[in-house]
Amino acid sequence: MKTLLLARHAKSDWDVAGLRDHDRPLNARGLRDAPAMARRLRDEGVGLQRVVSSTAVRARRTAEAYAAAFALPVIEEAGLYAAHAARILRVAAALPDDADVAMLVGHNPGMTDAVAELTGSWVEFPTCAVAECTIDIGSWAELIEGSGRLRRLRTPHD
Repeated sequence: MKTLLLARHAKSDWDVAGLRDHDRPLNARGLRDAPAMARRLRDEGVGLQRVVSSTAVRARRTAEAYAAAFALPVIEEAGLYAAHAARILRVAAALPDDADVAMLVGHNPGMTDAVAELTGSWVEFPTCAVAECTIDIGSWAELIEGSGRLRRLRTPHD
């Protein structure tokens, strides 16, 4: 059994004129929500073993909050920036099998679509939300569309 946590980056800052989308930082709410969600996952006993992030600044900062709560490094994956669902699931299928619980941190609409393709469940996916998906597989390479089940969606507001 594998658990895939699909996470959308925390709330980003749109106030800096001329800043490229890739370089947008988190705003004050994002800087508050990301560590709070990370502590929540840790306190709920989610055994996170790997954190893989889009290279965008807002995703990377969100991933760093999760990584810090679980004493893990952040692995950057350029392919997660503005990725569509199929690309997100390919990144998941390439995860190392020594990690049974892994998180991918990325962007919408890709994360919403990846949850739908993996589990058949459509969810509202606000910033800093985390979809916990279980997959009855022994190896990440076995992950295919429809192979997962949405166990829980966590948002900063619930």
